[in-house]
Amino acid sequence: MTLRHIKIFVAVFRSSSITKAANELHLAQPSVSLSIRELEEYYGIHLFERIGRRIFPTESGKEFYGYALHIVSLFDDMEKKFRQWNTSGVLRIGASITIGTHMLPSLLNKFKSNFPELRTEVTINKSAVIENLLLENSIDLGMIEKQPEADNICAIPFTQDFLCAIVPPNHPLADFSHISLEQMAQYPFLMRDRGSAGREILDAFFSLKGITVKPVWESSSTQAIVGAVAQGLGVAVLPYLLVKKDIEENTVKYVPFDKPLKRDLYIIYHKSKYLTDSMKSFIELSQK
Repeated sequence: MTLRHIKIFVAVFRSSSITKAANELHLAQPSVSLSIRELEEYYGIHLFERIGRRIFPTESGKEFYGYALHIVSLFDDMEKKFRQWNTSGVLRIGASITIGTHMLPSLLNKFKSNFPELRTEVTINKSAVIENLLLENSIDLGMIEKQPEADNICAIPFTQDFLCAIVPPNHPLADFSHISLEQMAQYPFLMRDRGSAGREILDAFFSLKGITVKPVWESSSTQAIVGAVAQGLGVAVLPYLLVKKDIEENTVKYVPFDKPLKRDLYIIYHKSKYLTDSMKSFIELSQK
């Protein structure tokens, strides 16, 4: 059993296909099949079930993948370290939509002045997607809006944000000095789609107060929600960073909560990840 066997297994697992893995690795299909068979014989287990033309990982295969992925990852990290990956190469960063839109650009601009030869690759998506990309070693560092769920992810709070109430400019609540979630819940509610970090946090606040809200509008687009609020279709609670410009332009009216709905934002990395000097520098810069 060699590192080559493990790399082939990871490719087959990810693609769910011997043929696709062979093409990806530029190997002959029989060589890929042989490597999988040798792995199965070596450990005395079945890694894949072959049903028709498709293959599916067994429970043993899924468990093996967790180890294999990080063996390959650690080898890649070793390669990076000893090939002076600190000052040249690629740093892969994933960020949630809020952070990627309003924080990451200026942060990367400062970071690049310290590492001008280092190329950065950025993925912007929901916090849950960023967490999964980190677990798959598709990114090196993540920046998300909630505490990660996986136990093998290290999370460092780097700043705080808060959720704010927005209403139409001519809404009955628009002139209040402050409001409560209970007051907001009396009006038609527009919310982010399930799975977004902002929605999960808002649902948690509602649950703590025993409030049940059935949204009249759910959307993955913050601007769609802001536009609907501006047209008087309802009220919403969204991250301040995402609606700051609309509030300043008086598109919608911001009304403070009687108790601020604060939340931590986190920078995350896998606990098995080797942190290069450039990664450590990025983490430190994000905390300033």
